[in-house]
Amino acid sequence: MSDTDSFIDEVTEEVRRDRMYLLLRRYGWIAAVVVIGVVGGAAYNEIRKSQATASAQELGDDIIAALAVNDAADRATNLAAIEAGSPGGQAVVEMLTSAAQANSDQVAAAVDGLNKVATNGDLPEIYRHIATFKALTLQTDTLPVADRRQQFSALAAPGAPLRLLAEEQLALIDVSEGDAQAGIDRLQAILQDSEATTDLQQRASQLIVALGATPEPLPGQQG
Repeated sequence: MSDTDSFIDEVTEEVRRDRMYLLLRRYGWIAAVVVIGVVGGAAYNEIRKSQATASAQELGDDIIAALAVNDAADRATNLAAIEAGSPGGQAVVEMLTSAAQANSDQVAAAVDGLNKVATNGDLPEIYRHIATFKALTLQTDTLPVADRRQQFSALAAPGAPLRLLAEEQLALIDVSEGDAQAGIDRLQAILQDSEATTDLQQRASQLIVALGATPEPLPGQQG
């Protein structure tokens, strides 16, 4: 019985091997295609990553070279000539260009560039809010107070990334319109906000003192 069982096992194994070879001959090309696809896809992803890294490095080098120029007008010209390969990169370039333009008495051009970024719906919210905020601060003397208040109020909406900075600007608008108490109230609220940075808290405290009031103790200092 032992020899018979051994013989049957050998025959069974041989039949399995023959079936496997038959399946490989018939469907082996599918496995090859799958392997090629996996390897090719991995290679393509690596190429894309490499290209993205190279593009980012080139953009960084171009920006550094442009920022190294001492003259603000020339710096703005060099920055404006840079073409980034992504919407986010281009937004950064345009905001840097606007900063250089603002420093070279090209405020109108700077505001136009910032508004272009601010209205680009393809960009993340933080980019658009930063551009809007910077454009508004450049128009303190040219944009009607009501318009600035309205736009800063939008930036100060709950959950907005620049909410507290916008509240600070609204406090300054309150003071400029003669409503010092409203400005103080806003600044006191900033002081008590858990998301306020140390720098922002210091500015708020200094403004409150300058307006003749006493800053309320910070949450961790109360009691």
